[in-house]
Amino acid sequence: MIGTRPEAIKMAPVILGLADRGGSDHRLALTGQHTDMVDRVLAAFAIEPDYDLDLMTPGQSLYDIGHACMDGLREVAEDFSPDVTIVQGDTATVFFAGVVTFFQRGRLAHVEAGLRSRQKWSPFPEEMLRRMTDTVSDFCFAPTPAAAANLAGEGIPPRRIFVTGNTVVDALLQMQARPMAVRNPHVARLLSSRRRLVLLTAHRRESFGAPLDGVFGAVARLAARFGDTDILYPVHPNPKVLEPARRILGEAPGIHLVDPLDYGDLVAVLGRADLVLTDSGGIQEEAPAFGVHTLVLREVTERPEAVQAGAATLVGTDPARILDEATDHLSGGRGGHPPRNPYGDGRAGERIADILLAELTGAPRETEDWEAA
Repeated sequence: MIGTRPEAIKMAPVILGLADRGGSDHRLALTGQHTDMVDRVLAAFAIEPDYDLDLMTPGQSLYDIGHACMDGLREVAEDFSPDVTIVQGDTATVFFAGVVTFFQRGRLAHVEAGLRSRQKWSPFPEEMLRRMTDTVSDFCFAPTPAAAANLAGEGIPPRRIFVTGNTVVDALLQMQARPMAVRNPHVARLLSSRRRLVLLTAHRRESFGAPLDGVFGAVARLAARFGDTDILYPVHPNPKVLEPARRILGEAPGIHLVDPLDYGDLVAVLGRADLVLTDSGGIQEEAPAFGVHTLVLREVTERPEAVQAGAATLVGTDPARILDEATDHLSGGRGGHPPRNPYGDGRAGERIADILLAELTGAPRETEDWEAA
């Protein structure tokens, strides 16, 4: 099951792992939360969906999404009758697919299980959607030992917990192995420039309103302070993000507002960036693979490994803190990155496919759990 672009990126290695391993009839269902962006990601990995529910409409509430997902995914489950349903992450698609699987008395596999902020309302609603999905999952694929410890501490039986690394590392390495031309011409020009490059992404629900205005204000001042630096912002299409972005950043010199990037373009930008400012969970995991420092625009993060490794700094949405930390990094006051990516070795999708087929068929496992440095 896939709903959003991050799910597509992180599920692609699992789908490819199942195909490489053989011995299974697997089918892919899309709910349509990020239709165009998901289609482009899947195309980059040469993956075609078997079901496209196209459930999303403008202005939907979480209630609307839940109702549509429950009805649509029930039809998929009754048509295919899978031995196991695989979901990834913490979205509405993930949670409601878990509910449908539970109602069907099926088995659920949760990729990227065990991440915790320990704050009920942050990130909202993702923190609780992930926790509740873990509760009903039969296979909890924890990306790191810390995530596995979270699950064990909540009473999840050890036989249901597997440490795999994060599939986002697999996806990055696979994209790097087959580099493609940058599709966005504006981004291509920025990448070919000798000017420094900062990547900004910001879209979290809990930051809507004054916190997001503060972030954008700090970014505008950062651009004014560093005239030799370009700041690239692929703007999320949500009006609550798009309107303040255009209002505060639209005319600021050195700031480039663009549409959401194709995955290949994003990989190219991360490989070229000097600094990342983000509230995205996925980019917190992707940036360390390129050795680029990340300022996390959130008060808490369910991905603490990069912070603990010195690859990221938690700055929240306080404008002064953001400006000070970004200035420090761009002025050369800080640097360095962990010698090993704290999120995986690029074999997570292979491990997940191996574990599922071993558990379902009784065949011996061909891989071992991942161990962080």
